[in-house]
Amino acid sequence: MQAQQPDLSDQPRLTALAHGGGCGCKLSPGVLRELLEGQFAASGFPQLLVGNGAADDAAVWELEGGDGRCIVSTTDFFMPIVDDPRDFGRIAATNAISDIYAMGARPLFALAILGIPLGKIATETVREILAGGAAACASAGIPVAGGHSIDSAEPIYGLAVIGEVKHEHMKTNAGARAGDVLILTKPIGVGVYSAALKQGELDDAGYAEMVESTTRLNSVGLTLGQHPAIHALTDVTGFGIVGHGLEMARASGLTLQVHANKVPLLKQAGELAQAGKITGASSRNLASAADGIAMPDGLPDWQRDLLADPQTSGGLLVSLAAEAAEEVLALIHAEGFTQAAIIGEVRAGAPKLAVVTD
Repeated sequence: MQAQQPDLSDQPRLTALAHGGGCGCKLSPGVLRELLEGQFAASGFPQLLVGNGAADDAAVWELEGGDGRCIVSTTDFFMPIVDDPRDFGRIAATNAISDIYAMGARPLFALAILGIPLGKIATETVREILAGGAAACASAGIPVAGGHSIDSAEPIYGLAVIGEVKHEHMKTNAGARAGDVLILTKPIGVGVYSAALKQGELDDAGYAEMVESTTRLNSVGLTLGQHPAIHALTDVTGFGIVGHGLEMARASGLTLQVHANKVPLLKQAGELAQAGKITGASSRNLASAADGIAMPDGLPDWQRDLLADPQTSGGLLVSLAAEAAEEVLALIHAEGFTQAAIIGEVRAGAPKLAVVTD
């Protein structure tokens, strides 16, 4: 029998205790580049296959022994994107585990990261956050093996996750090839949904859709990592399609062309974006990517904003051989990602993201 959840109706809204929420809290790509400039470069460590020199989803370290076994490590945490504490925990944990799947890897275990404003949040609320995170980990078949907690001004939760992958199955955002097609596995619009929720203007159906999307594990990444037609993978989170697509373009040295009208949307995303439910992170993402993206004249502002909409626990952006596109798309659909779609292609040319409307 499922344990009855405690009545937390008299507690303050979690989102009211934080100035931002979800992956919209991330520093913009431009600010991040400025902060990391001149920092320690992880050269001189040949076992470090993916490190801080790449704008990728996780670090990868090849173990000694010559059999190609690698450790994959990531950390991800943020402030509440929803008010329900269990949902917050589930979303944050699912988002963190996604970085492992985005490398084509299998998660092994997680460590919890917790910051709580003592005296503002009840113990029962914190327990629900942790229970939600543990439930997401259990769905991925991994334990929460420990963690660390602090007294913080705003509520924070997330995970450090450790995984494993064979070198030959590892996927990065740097492997896209000219002639590839691009698949996105989840619809976008989480940022505008979260903005509407914070303003009390997201209905029950919209909330249910947002939670379903953000708690769906990107476990299909493990399958994609082992597929020979897949050349590059990344997950689309706080920098939106424009930011993470541009990272793939720059890492691969090619042009990614995205068809704006083919990008799948959450059901109410277009309506909410046109009503101005835009996060501040959307404009920061556009500004940070301005020197690397080309937008067509006449593209509506709401559509431009959605392409930069910060996704929390978003889908995977997949670059793969064109001849395998329909087969792989069917595979992704079969794993429950029913709105996955082909959204563009990779072309020879300057490393940039080009948006088209045809």
